[in-house]
Amino acid sequence: KVENPNIRLKSLLEISERILTQTKNSKNKIYSIHAPEVECISKGKSHKRYEFGCKVSLVTTSKSNWIVGVQALHGNPYDGHTLKDAINQMEKVVGLRPKEGYVDLGYKGKDHHPENVQVHLSNKSRKNMTRWERMWMNRRSAIEPVISHLKHDHNMIRNFLKGREGDRINALFAAAGCNFSKLLVI
Repeated sequence: KVENPNIRLKSLLEISERILTQTKNSKNKIYSIHAPEVECISKGKSHKRYEFGCKVSLVTTSKSNWIVGVQALHGNPYDGHTLKDAINQMEKVVGLRPKEGYVDLGYKGKDHHPENVQVHLSNKSRKNMTRWERMWMNRRSAIEPVISHLKHDHNMIRNFLKGREGDRINALFAAAGCNFSKLLVI
């Protein structure tokens, strides 16, 4: 035991004590000593079930996949709860409110959908869709490669900035870098 630990050592000792006392079923586990804000995010995929970090919400344009909204979300929130904030941020950035939004099943629950925006979920059978709806659902899945490019080409897979503010800055700069690389191609 240390008699009079300084503030930094004291916080590290508290974190290490929490790590030693946490169990498999504990809530708010600590996964990293030097970045205690890191959360475990369940992906639901067999090859990579979990990711560690924070969730990032992305909004892209419908035709050319420009990133018009990005937020780092802490606390591992339910996707449906983040939709209103994402739409509102996009409205501030672009100056227009979308009439429709195409989302995956993580956003179900009409209580969380923003007003004046018709939200389409991808749970409808393709047989029951019109040709127009099918086309837009195919466009909805176009955000997956954008997420992959952000992670691998623009270094969002590894964050070297510290804390929650660092997560926000990293997400914003990765999105800006993706948009700038599109500008260079044009």
